[in-house]
Amino acid sequence: MLQENETLSEYSFERRFDERGAIEWMQANWSKAFVFSALYAALVFGGQHYMKPRPKMNLRRPLVLWSLSLALFSIIGAVRTGSYMLHILSSSGFRRSICDQSFYNGPVSKFWAYAFVLSKAPELGDTAFIVLRKQKLLFLHWYHHITVLLYSWYSYKDMVAGGGWFMTMNYVVHALMYSYYAVRAAGLRVPRPFAVLITSAQIVQMFMGLAVTGLVYRWLQHGDCPSRIDNITWAALMYLSYLLLFSNFFYQTYMRPHSAKTSKAE
Repeated sequence: MLQENETLSEYSFERRFDERGAIEWMQANWSKAFVFSALYAALVFGGQHYMKPRPKMNLRRPLVLWSLSLALFSIIGAVRTGSYMLHILSSSGFRRSICDQSFYNGPVSKFWAYAFVLSKAPELGDTAFIVLRKQKLLFLHWYHHITVLLYSWYSYKDMVAGGGWFMTMNYVVHALMYSYYAVRAAGLRVPRPFAVLITSAQIVQMFMGLAVTGLVYRWLQHGDCPSRIDNITWAALMYLSYLLLFSNFFYQTYMRPHSAKTSKAE
């Protein structure tokens, strides 16, 4: 276990955060993620049915505020978890950055680890804007929201290896993604390469997720990388499905010839 380093400056709320109580709460309540997921699915598809005969809503201002709030949260989370990840990498190396559990209870990161897993519940609200504005709802969108919520809550309670990488990468990608959404919602034009960059970053995230999961499985055999086979299995299936879905989205959106899209539409 890594010891607190004086070079890591903490805010008072980070220092006072009771990670033991948070972990115990999650151990007792993590299955509620299934309830949230069921309610989410019912509201999403019920909402689509409700909106079908009705005009789409203009929610530009609420969407700007929503996206900006999540962007700021993700940026701060990326900075704080990223600083702790760099600390582990520089002081103990790559292997410890994957296998060390101090990400869940160490200085700086412990608050942001818990904030990360809790945030997956309110992030379900993203879909409300799609439904109420009658935009196209992709399978990738709602599948991703549900599975991330379930896996995050399922994993946090056991403080499994690899979590530091999973959370830090997700914070970074969401910082980019929600910033993009906020700018777009404000009516500002964003150069196409930025959208390509975000999807590319998501694909890299999924590839890295698979790689980290594979290393956890390999080092689990040595006894110093705490996890379980069932968790590793779910993580591998989740990241593999994301990799395939995001890669397909990238191809369909940025690489597929326009003529092919046109002919299919006709």
